Amino acid sequence: MNESSTDQTDTERLHSLKRLATAVYLCQVLAFAFAGVPLLVGVAINFMKQSEVKGTFLESHFDWQIKTVWIALAGLALSGLTFEFGVGFFILIATVMLMVYRIVVGWNALASDRPVND
Repeated sequence: MNESSTDQTDTERLHSLKRLATAVYLCQVLAFAFAGVPLLVGVAINFMKQSEVKGTFLESHFDWQIKTVWIALAGLALSGLTFEFGVGFFILIATVMLMVYRIVVGWNALASDRPVND
């Protein structure tokens, strides 16, 4: 009886963390409309809850989401630094496309209860 309630608690916790990962993907999407602020909110959630997803398939999603933010920040910084030379626009487009790709791949894997494969 006690083992059953433990399994149910673990399932509820995993489901709650999955909703949290979904919310972070949503923050990443909203970053396009709200000047990147939701991107930072999402990564803060990832860092605060990262220890809770250790050993689950959600760990790969949290890692994927954090890497997405680092890629976005690096791409946007590089784009800003090189915009004057005419290269920045192309770096910006590539960064946005890579972000969209990573969000779509990650969210689809999450919807299928699968880890993200790097």
